[in-house]
Amino acid sequence: MTPGSFPGLVDSHCHLDFPDFAGKLDDVREEMRANGVTHALCISVDLGGFPKVLGLAEAHDNFFASVGVHPDHEGAPVDPGQLVELARHPRVVAIGETGLDYHRLSGDLGWQRERFRAHIRAARRCGKPLVVHTRDAADDTLRIMREEGAAEVGGVMHCFTESQEVADAALELGFHVSFSGIVTFKNAGRLKEVARTVPLERLLVETDAPYLAPVPHRGKTNRPAWVRHVAEEVARLRNITLDSLAEATTRNFFKLFVR
Repeated sequence: MTPGSFPGLVDSHCHLDFPDFAGKLDDVREEMRANGVTHALCISVDLGGFPKVLGLAEAHDNFFASVGVHPDHEGAPVDPGQLVELARHPRVVAIGETGLDYHRLSGDLGWQRERFRAHIRAARRCGKPLVVHTRDAADDTLRIMREEGAAEVGGVMHCFTESQEVADAALELGFHVSFSGIVTFKNAGRLKEVARTVPLERLLVETDAPYLAPVPHRGKTNRPAWVRHVAEEVARLRNITLDSLAEATTRNFFKLFVR
């Protein structure tokens, strides 16, 4: 890669506050530079850890932060007003990660649905987009997004693994679709087809680091630099250059999140 010639990539979803990266941030940032990854969105999964997420975005001008509670985190209901107050910080560009996950948890998950609604209401109040997680819960996720007016603020269906029909429904709501390292896996044939069809102006790429490292690093601790492998695969699937994919996804990121 010739310095200055590559348009740059953004890792639109990572968890650099996690213990996996303790004491390694300088190396992470150098790897990003070496691979043409210019920015990253550090994602909140619970309010207790939010100050650390925000601290990353305050300390580094190429990091941004979100605020929210992941659907896997059981606990007290989330107050939309609290989210709105925390989102006032200029380095906070999104509400989430929020959504529904029926894969890891079972039983009465009404609390999860109510918390998702609280996040959408907060996003509408503060005018910031949503970062949505859905797993084994696509129908309810889309239903609640429609009922709560999520289209008003838009956002991204992160780490997308659902069907073409779910992608189409999310696009109709004005949402972006983000692909992670899963799209590089050999057994991800259906997902690869979706990656071919999402309009270029609604496409994002991510790592979800430290999870879901792409081929050729599958099974290792993921890192933002490796979003380049995701972008290379999506560009291959769409028969476009990596530069074109990088230019589009970076433009999409800033248009959506850095308003």
